[in-house]
Amino acid sequence: MPIPVYQLKEQPAQIEKMESDTKVGPVRVLVTGGSGLLGKAIEHVVMNEGLKREGEEWIFLSSKDADLVDLKQTRDVFEKYRPTHVIHLAAKVGGLFQHMKENLHFLRDNLRINDNLLQTAHEMDVVKVVSCLSSCIFPDKTTYPIDETMIHNGPPHDSNFGYSYAKRMIDVQNRGYFQQHGRHYTAAIPTNVVGPYDNFNIENGHVLSALINRTHKAKVEGTSLTVCGTGAARRQFIYSLDVGRLLVWVLREYEEIEPIILSVGEEDEISIKDAVEMIAEALDFKGEIKYDTSLSDGQLRKTASNAKLRRYRPDFNFTPVKEAIKLTCDWFLANYDIARK
Repeated sequence: MPIPVYQLKEQPAQIEKMESDTKVGPVRVLVTGGSGLLGKAIEHVVMNEGLKREGEEWIFLSSKDADLVDLKQTRDVFEKYRPTHVIHLAAKVGGLFQHMKENLHFLRDNLRINDNLLQTAHEMDVVKVVSCLSSCIFPDKTTYPIDETMIHNGPPHDSNFGYSYAKRMIDVQNRGYFQQHGRHYTAAIPTNVVGPYDNFNIENGHVLSALINRTHKAKVEGTSLTVCGTGAARRQFIYSLDVGRLLVWVLREYEEIEPIILSVGEEDEISIKDAVEMIAEALDFKGEIKYDTSLSDGQLRKTASNAKLRRYRPDFNFTPVKEAIKLTCDWFLANYDIARK
């Protein structure tokens, strides 16, 4: 079955405002993690929504091109493409229960990936690097809403401390590269992303994508749907193409070294139970929905402020969460044979 074209959302003001960091010489943007959820979103908005500028070259890497855990492979791929700019999305990531079992694995691999990437970028005189962090890096015990100044105020949630600390260190390294070498390396922090090309694996996928696959399976098999936890945990979900548009803007216009949260508003936060009901409606699932309260909810809330983003982009048009879930479900059904499951 052919891959459907993404639904386009017009962002004319965004496109007009886009400016490259450098005015001299060719611009070559290297996107690590280019075959994943956000990499595919960036590829779409750049190639199909008019964000690619004349003379720019965009290179989308996957793990088949280089294992960034390995320093030599990292250097080799930078030598091959000689990027002037980098959007760093690549990471070792899994679902909640995989993180709970393998915190050390996620810590060590992600520390290596990020150090290899940033140091190689520095050595090869990359103008700007935008790394992608995660809202799980914020302290578990904190006040809400969380904002960009609160990243290092306390330990992250114990369920994924390895991944969280590795991601936090990107912020520390960015400050170090700026202080010691004047490098313009920064980071963006999306909240929970949903969209096409995600990992829909029931055990190790992101929460909504795993639930989409689980719901589809229950419908096909004619069984009830079992959801891990109580459904009470609350999240801000953002559509992958919205994140793609914003990451291109960050690369071109955001001048701070300090990170910026990419999120819908606090008022758009929904419970997992709400999300499950939206998925059931999108997939036309009519069966019974059960909640296994013996399993962990993970962090009950991670409410983030998008006030900083709104100061820069007050008119950005976010895709409503119900629409984002429906678009993702439609893509999953249309591309079931190629979707990561």
